[in-house]
Amino acid sequence: MNYQYYMTRQQNRPETPLEDMGSLDSQLAHEDILKLASYRMPFGKHAGQLLIDLPEPYVVWFHSKGFPEGELGRMLGLTYEIKANGLESLFSPLKPPR
Repeated sequence: MNYQYYMTRQQNRPETPLEDMGSLDSQLAHEDILKLASYRMPFGKHAGQLLIDLPEPYVVWFHSKGFPEGELGRMLGLTYEIKANGLESLFSPLKPPR
């Protein structure tokens, strides 16, 4: 899979996947936090890397270009919000062992 594949599937996407979510605190359910802690990038230069460990400039680039549709886009949006607020360290105890 590649970035172009995901982007071609987008139709009428909102500016950000978080705009309809309300506050981040109320939406980051326990399951989402655990899922994000082990969610891996499925394509590109960083394929196989945990989303939470992606370089911040890469996540910011995705934010400026638009997140893919579906779960990957939602997880990248959450990753962006977490990185923008400097909360990555909260995921250290939740990450799967290397």
